Amino acid sequence: MDRPLAPAPSPDDPAGSERGAWPDAWGWYLVARPVFSGGNEVELLRGGQELFPAMVAAIRRARHEVWLATYIFHDDASVAPLLKALRAAARRGVRVRMVVDGFGTHHHLEALLRQLQDSGVALAVFRPLERWTHWLQPGQLRRLHMKLCSVDGEVGFVGGINLIDDHIDLHHGTSERPRLDFAVRLRGPVVRPMEQAARAMWSRAWFGRDWRAEARQILQARRPWRELRSLWSRLRLPRRAAGTALRSLPPVQCAFVVRDNLRQRRTIERAYIQAIDSARSTLTIVSPYFYPGADFRRALVNAAQRGVQVQLLLQGKVDYRLAALAARVLYGELMRGGVQIHEYTPAFLHAKVMVVDGRWATVGSSNIDPLSLLLNLESNVIVQDDAFAARLNAEVALAIAQSRQVQPEEVRQQQGWPGLLRRALVAWAAHVYLRLAGVTGRY
Repeated sequence: MDRPLAPAPSPDDPAGSERGAWPDAWGWYLVARPVFSGGNEVELLRGGQELFPAMVAAIRRARHEVWLATYIFHDDASVAPLLKALRAAARRGVRVRMVVDGFGTHHHLEALLRQLQDSGVALAVFRPLERWTHWLQPGQLRRLHMKLCSVDGEVGFVGGINLIDDHIDLHHGTSERPRLDFAVRLRGPVVRPMEQAARAMWSRAWFGRDWRAEARQILQARRPWRELRSLWSRLRLPRRAAGTALRSLPPVQCAFVVRDNLRQRRTIERAYIQAIDSARSTLTIVSPYFYPGADFRRALVNAAQRGVQVQLLLQGKVDYRLAALAARVLYGELMRGGVQIHEYTPAFLHAKVMVVDGRWATVGSSNIDPLSLLLNLESNVIVQDDAFAARLNAEVALAIAQSRQVQPEEVRQQQGWPGLLRRALVAWAAHVYLRLAGVTGRY
């Protein structure tokens, strides 16, 4: 059960009360596929060393609201300036609301609470783990895995980077080299749905205490139903007409997508598969945890067999042995289909990105495994822009150059009964885990 852990600022605070009128902040959620907007600004950020200063700068300029959602908020020196900026913003009257995951931040929650005490920052914990009985609830397997921040509805940050030093791993201690991870700073229309998602996560963890303010925004929106009908008519365009409309959007074209247990259950997975199906020349996926379903694997092999260069960059320096085993039992199937697999060895890999044909790119929190695609609450941004894709492609190419490519003879050694048994074990474990979490159906 979710519960509040700190007092909220007054809901009557007028800061930003008229912003986010429906459907600007809500219409994107009505269809289970990416909804693009044009006229955005995007900037790729590598690691916390680039993300955290950018977030601090934006928060220091905040005038109205800061919404932040993260899986891990760690008590270390690299995150301290961000915490200081959040406290300072709250003291000058900015509405600051944070939500952290009860599992990801479990061991550092007390330290975070102490530092936020009497600060004016409203902290909520998503599915806290305070008693041993909480571990027995099936819903506890569904975690808040998003990494989101919105400042005044004008600047947004989304990606895979937790609020923890790049050199620190919660299970393996301090590493010499920083882990590989990415986030995106955005301005423009795409920030509105990002803010709405962060608000929804906070409100859900706060026992729905903020529902009155959300309802007022919907009711105060001018001509909401007429606008909704207009939005729906645009989204129902035939595929060819929809593509024409997308091309007519001003650059840069972005879509914010989430995975939840309501309307957007498989939106991120379908966006990936659709992009893979449309690939014509190159396709590169970076994911630390990789165990996709049958449809996803089939799409990758089909792309490779029609001549697309399909590359996967996966973990070489392993943090969870079972996750690494799950990925490696699929190597044979994928490599026989023409997929190239590389393992990143210089440091821990945490990035979750894909680039297609040097034009389509996504960065976010979603791994390519059952936890992200079927259980956790996730968020990605999709960018259709040559310059952004080129920058991300260059970063990924550099990482692949530092990695080792898995060779066919390694896969052949895994064949036979031992290989089949490993694959059966992983499939059984995934099946049991998903059933315990309440997921049914084929994966």
